[in-house]
Amino acid sequence: MFKPDIADHMPELVLGVRNYASLEACKDHADAVYFSLDRFSLRARACDITGDSLVRFVDKVKSNGLRAYLTLNTVIYPDDLPALDEVLQLVSSSDVDSIIAWDPAVVMRAIDNDIDVHISTQANVSNTDTVDFYGSLGASRVVLSRELTLEQIRTIRQNTDVELEVFVHGAMCQAISGRCYLSAYLLGRSGNCGECAQPCRWGWSLVGDDGSVVKVDGKYLLSARDLCMIEHIPELVDAGVDAFKVEGRLRDSRYTSCVSRCYSQALDAYRNGEYTHEKTKDWKTQLAGVFNRGFSTGFYFGNPGPDGLSPDREMNVSNVNKVAVGVITNYYPKVGAAAVNLQESHLKLGDEILIEGKTTYLEQEVVSLLSDAIPAKRAEKGQEIGLAVDGKVRENDKVFRLEYTAES
Repeated sequence: MFKPDIADHMPELVLGVRNYASLEACKDHADAVYFSLDRFSLRARACDITGDSLVRFVDKVKSNGLRAYLTLNTVIYPDDLPALDEVLQLVSSSDVDSIIAWDPAVVMRAIDNDIDVHISTQANVSNTDTVDFYGSLGASRVVLSRELTLEQIRTIRQNTDVELEVFVHGAMCQAISGRCYLSAYLLGRSGNCGECAQPCRWGWSLVGDDGSVVKVDGKYLLSARDLCMIEHIPELVDAGVDAFKVEGRLRDSRYTSCVSRCYSQALDAYRNGEYTHEKTKDWKTQLAGVFNRGFSTGFYFGNPGPDGLSPDREMNVSNVNKVAVGVITNYYPKVGAAAVNLQESHLKLGDEILIEGKTTYLEQEVVSLLSDAIPAKRAEKGQEIGLAVDGKVRENDKVFRLEYTAES
């Protein structure tokens, strides 16, 4: 059976993206990206890529040297089958490397059309026999259940030759493998069809049988912390998995940039014998600066206890805020500068900024400002300014300033 040679078997780093901007944000760090169409995705709001644009988007992925994985991982109902066949025809005409699916209707139709299949974590694959079952159908990779421990993953790896993928970072769900019905029950929006309203992130009260409200610490009683395994790269690599997966197709491009960079650097450091505790602390600090709900190690080292929940804070606990500043009104490539209308806030030398658009993602420091063609240290809201930029930007791209709070 499989015996990993770590020198030759570093995991593929797979990032979730929703559009060209998030692809731009991770293209220098990821090995592969997974993404959705406007149909059959558990992230229905990640609908920037359509059937009409699929081929162009995949070509862009490939031009950056990355592999392209398309998620088709919702429940499939009888009325969905004709549309599913249309999507699979689109996949066949594109350069998509694999689809990520779990519903047998999708899996079997894809294999019949010679489309490579990765089995989604929605299938809750938790043992070697199930891995080999999907392998016998023709699947090349299985994304394992997020409820497995590291030792269980190691055991599965030692007893199968099918490729294995595990989640290393991102949101955790209250339900096993994301099979949650709470949103559908409360709001008629099915999480299994991509429309989850995330009621587990709401504030809740604990009420006794007699109607009394039980006093507990915090009110976000169902909100799980995000998974973060940056401090455990050696154990994960040594377990012999083939791919590390990062959740976050709905998060912003700065999140995608930061997480892909940190995990890529961690993998490189381990490969080169330079992975240290000091570096993991720095990477974790960087990760805490983008959207997160606090961090835990999920189920990797046993069932999570209270430290796996985030009852005190609503949603994002990052200590960095994105403050809207203005929009790009023109770009001057010969001089590496842009005109910016400061519609919403000020800007000054030394500010850390983001410039984002449909196809743009740029992080940089403000090193040069011009106001009325005169160098300036600060420009105020309402001004039109010149800004030195580190790369190509486009008209109507948005400019944000990063502000750090004392609390993390």
